[in-house]
Amino acid sequence: MNYNPKPIDTSGVYLDSEITELREKLAENVHEVWAVSRSAQGWRYGQNRDDARKLHPCLVPYAKLPEEEKVIDRIMVEQVLKTILALGFRIEPPVSRKHSSAISD
Repeated sequence: MNYNPKPIDTSGVYLDSEITELREKLAENVHEVWAVSRSAQGWRYGQNRDDARKLHPCLVPYAKLPEEEKVIDRIMVEQVLKTILALGFRIEPPVSRKHSSAISD
């Protein structure tokens, strides 16, 4: 099989500070979704990964993950956000947030 991955080019897409905040919240949620899925499959926390015994050291709250594990979730989320923007969609803060930032400006 000769597979040549061709993701959408997002190299020119910039994420502003509000989107960067969103990225962190989404990265945490990605971890939570992963943990729910693993738990449902019978996995539980273990200091060392053991596939046969279904033990995984990352079955902890996002805040307790090693930074290198958080980076993996952030990269995936960042690429999804950049792809959304590269495809011409917009990501806007909720109306209540827009209103509160307009008041403080």
